[in-house]
Amino acid sequence: MSSKVRSPWAWVPTLYFAQGIPYFIVNNISVMMFTKMGVPNGEMAMFTSLLYLPWFIKPFWSPFVDIIKTKRWWTVTMQMVMSAALILLFATMPKPSPELIASGETPISMFTVTLVLFLITAFASATHDIAADGFYMIALSQSNQAAFVGIRSTFYRLASIFGQGVLVAIAGAIEIKSGNIPRSWSLTMLISAVMFSAVTFYHTFIIPKPKADKSTLEGEVKTSGAIFREFARSFVTYFKKPYVWIAIVFMLLYRLPEAFLIKMCMPFLVAAKEAGGLGLSTASTGIVYGTVGVLFLTLGGILGGLYASKVGLKKSLWVMAACMTLPCLTFVYLAIVQPENLVYISTAIAIEQFGYGFGFTAYMLYMMYFSEGEFKTSHYAICTGFMALSMMIPGMFAGYIQEEIGYVNFFWMVMLCCIATLVVTFFVDRKIDPYYGKK
Repeated sequence: MSSKVRSPWAWVPTLYFAQGIPYFIVNNISVMMFTKMGVPNGEMAMFTSLLYLPWFIKPFWSPFVDIIKTKRWWTVTMQMVMSAALILLFATMPKPSPELIASGETPISMFTVTLVLFLITAFASATHDIAADGFYMIALSQSNQAAFVGIRSTFYRLASIFGQGVLVAIAGAIEIKSGNIPRSWSLTMLISAVMFSAVTFYHTFIIPKPKADKSTLEGEVKTSGAIFREFARSFVTYFKKPYVWIAIVFMLLYRLPEAFLIKMCMPFLVAAKEAGGLGLSTASTGIVYGTVGVLFLTLGGILGGLYASKVGLKKSLWVMAACMTLPCLTFVYLAIVQPENLVYISTAIAIEQFGYGFGFTAYMLYMMYFSEGEFKTSHYAICTGFMALSMMIPGMFAGYIQEEIGYVNFFWMVMLCCIATLVVTFFVDRKIDPYYGKK
């Protein structure tokens, strides 16, 4: 079926909702789950950060998504793989004893099968990102791409609310009712699996089949030599782009404060007061961080997009860099004061998340700007690979650093990392087309 016949409203919202769910389960819900299961912060942060690996190395196979099969085929197939992995996560969830959980010394080795399934989900999700983003650019005209960019972003954020808010709140409710933490997370994975399988079934029939969706070697004999020549050409052209190394450093350091912060947010919220945390319940954390926080993150992203479209990427960059860094001070406040009032806590997190959402817009726009050209899909995937690396490396050490210096000093360290954001913004600002992104 032609993409001109199928309305984008029928598939764009659900496609980007489906793109977000596995990402947030693997990279965010896993943090909360392992924390509640009693895994120490150091091991938790190290191993959950390693789950970013597929998003970092996906540029090495992203050209094959361009070369082999259609973007639609990759999209639907990866959704099927993720549905199966979520079902297996429910079936194989370990059940540490309440005493082991309470000790805070649950070994991460108990979750070997869980981590393997998370890793499979991560590889499938990263491949799905490549295919879905490429399909979006192929199936829609430029005017429709611009018209629906806010819609896709909104539904991706709704996936974040569902993942970090609704699912965490469900796990918290089951935990309160049953008193069984492992069962609460096992049933939460079952709910995720059923919901995601339903979306996959829907997409199998609803996602359109545009004529433009074909491999870059369509009509040619797909010999291994031809495939690898095309693969190599996509990489060579990326690293021949003007100012490529400035762009890479920008992608690696612009989000440095958030890369440290994001791994310790939920552990900080649920940690006992004596340990320097806020002592919130699982359900309260789902509401405060996963719902209120993500709503303001979404609002920041929408307003950031509107602002950037009005003044362009270049003029909005410094404002967004400031919004990306300064609100991190709210976590310094929370760690020092340790308020019990949920309104105060929610307000602080709302401010930080709004700033992050607003500031992150510049990062996304810059990756789109830098990816323009023949291999748009592959080059954007390479950019997102650097984005994943920028989150993976700091996150691997965040837990160990926090254990050594405590939450207050950790959040002050995050504030020092804001200097890196401002320095790379200064260098990249001089290389941006002043008209890019402006109406």
